[in-house]
Amino acid sequence: MRVAAGLILASAMSVALTGAAWSQTPAAKPAAATQTAPAATPAAATPAAAPPAAPAAAAAPAGFVNPPPPKQAPQPARAACNTPGALGVARTVEIDTTGGPGFGFEHFKELDFLRDKEVVLTFDDGPWPKNTPAVLKALADECTTGIFFSIGKHATYEPEILKQVYAAGHTVGTHTWSHANLNNKKLTEAQRKEEIEKGLSAVKWALGGISPSPFFRFPALQHPPEMVTYLGNRNTAIFSCDIDSFDFKASKPEKVVETVMKKLDTKGKGIILMHDFQKHTAEALPELLKRLKAGGYKVVAMRAKFPASSLPEYDQELLKDAKLPTVSQRPVNSVVTTVSE
Repeated sequence: MRVAAGLILASAMSVALTGAAWSQTPAAKPAAATQTAPAATPAAATPAAAPPAAPAAAAAPAGFVNPPPPKQAPQPARAACNTPGALGVARTVEIDTTGGPGFGFEHFKELDFLRDKEVVLTFDDGPWPKNTPAVLKALADECTTGIFFSIGKHATYEPEILKQVYAAGHTVGTHTWSHANLNNKKLTEAQRKEEIEKGLSAVKWALGGISPSPFFRFPALQHPPEMVTYLGNRNTAIFSCDIDSFDFKASKPEKVVETVMKKLDTKGKGIILMHDFQKHTAEALPELLKRLKAGGYKVVAMRAKFPASSLPEYDQELLKDAKLPTVSQRPVNSVVTTVSE
């Protein structure tokens, strides 16, 4: 669909074109808590219809120990906004990810926390040269924010770009190690778990040892029920979406804007799925943000109550990967300078 070297791109495109499979919804989860609400409170949304009964979450496997959340310094705050009339951030919600709550009505119906005219901007498949920095600039120009679901491999390719995402105050989540379709029956359960856990370890490595948020999105929105349960046991929130931009299908930036706004004007609010990997998305974002502002939409930031806990065995496995840079690649004269003789 949109993965480096053309290999993962082809498989993901194939999955996306056949449509995302619907999965079982997990058991009821803790609700999102509002941290700040500087903007005037919009009108409350019409309550959604009662969701179908959800299966009870399975107990964690015998012997499974979920590490406690790591203690780390707070993430840098978003820069002060010096742009009059910018889109901005209407409110910030803190998410208790205990038990693995699900967000996005395409698959999860329990947590209807967005008010009318509120949106959450999300971006998959980065970090990627040129496109991710362009997305960051567009967001900065409008003093707003998003959630970036990073592919582990891409994080190891472009760790400095991912550090920029984090330093700008955006939320960083994960999106597997290699963008594998976890509904692929050829994958064993161990391989599916490795995709999830190695992806988390890779993003943590790229951030210089800082753990990302325990926010996860399945590639192609394919939700194997057993992996939904596994993520619940790992206290990881699962993100589907309300509005899919289908930007990977768009032939031009204008199509991305048109698709999002048409769906949004019908639904009135929602979690928007886009890709910072896609050139057309980076090109479309400035206009899309202007259209959101003109339409009276407000951006909501989502933050996790606790950071994700990677598993030590996958951290160690990642460090054994020969492709990871373990020493400086800078030329000697940029590291060692004679200052006197």
